[in-house]
Formats: sequence, structure tokens, C-alpha cells
Amino acid sequence: MLAAAGRTVPDVIAPGLRVLFCGINPGLYSGATGHHFARPGNRFWPVLHAAGFTPRVLEPWEERELLEWGYGITNLVARATATAAELSKEEFVAGGRRLERKVKRYRPEWVAVVGIGAYRTAFGRSKAMIGPQPERIGPARLWLLPQPSGLNANHQMPELTAAFRELHPKSRSFG
Repeated sequence: MLAAAGRTVPDVIAPGLRVLFCGINPGLYSGATGHHFARPGNRFWPVLHAAGFTPRVLEPWEERELLEWGYGITNLVARATATAAELSKEEFVAGGRRLERKVKRYRPEWVAVVGIGAYRTAFGRSKAMIGPQPERIGPARLWLLPQPSGLNANHQMPELTAAFRELHPKSRSFG
């Protein structure tokens, strides 16, 4: 696992997505496997299903199936670390600029940043809260979601599911 430090995980992205989910950065498990939210115990895949984004719980290696439903995944910071605490403020800010360029290129309807602290640091929005944001990232509307890592004890499955469900296209007007 330690050999995965610094590795990157390819984006799951295409033009015109409904939602581009943006994680903080890959963990070592994701760096080792090459797949997003890959660590056993990460609740991203179960939450996506419970919130109605996917018809079943996907395995991390099935992540490209998201594209069929108009969803994708990227990260603020590309390099894998054991914890997000290893990342510097400068890396978050540079990651925010990189995300803006990516969003201008691929033009998703929504960017859902999965990790409010990372968003606050990357974009200098210290008071940002979970949910829709008044600002945009490039042409895309912005939504903040809690981090689904099993290490995040602040949000349990019912709360995570409710937060993700609010964004779901069937329960939300994208107009």
C-alpha cells in the first residue's frame, strides 16, 4: 500500500455529464487499485445507490458504468495519500484551479464536491455549508456533499444518503 503513495487514479469523465463528483484525493487503496473510492468501508458506492444515482451498488472497478447514467468522478488533488491531512493548502488551491479548467472543458451541469473542508480550502470559502452553492465552477452549478469515507464519523449512512438524494436529478430541478 505504501508504494501507492503519490499515484494517481484516472478520471471517469466525459462531456456534458449531469453530475461530476469531485473527491478530495485518492487514498492509498485507490492509488494501489487505480479505482475511485476503492477502500473497503468507503460508503460512496452504497450511498450513490441508496440515493438513487445507480440501479445497484457498483464495485469500484465498475466505475466507468457511471458514464452511462451521466455521472463522473474526479479529484481536487490527484496524488494518493494515506489521509487528506497530508495535503497542503497550496495543493488544494492548485487543485481548485485544475478543477475549474476541467469543468470548462467538459461542461457538466453540476459539480458535486465530496468533502466540504477540501472545498473550503481550495476555493477560500470558509463558511460554505453542505448543499447547493450560490457560486459556480466555470459553467457548472455547485453542490457540496459530506465525505463518505468510513473515517468520517460525522455523517452516518442515513445522513449521507439524504444529502446525496437532495442532489439526485429525479428529486431536483436542474433548470
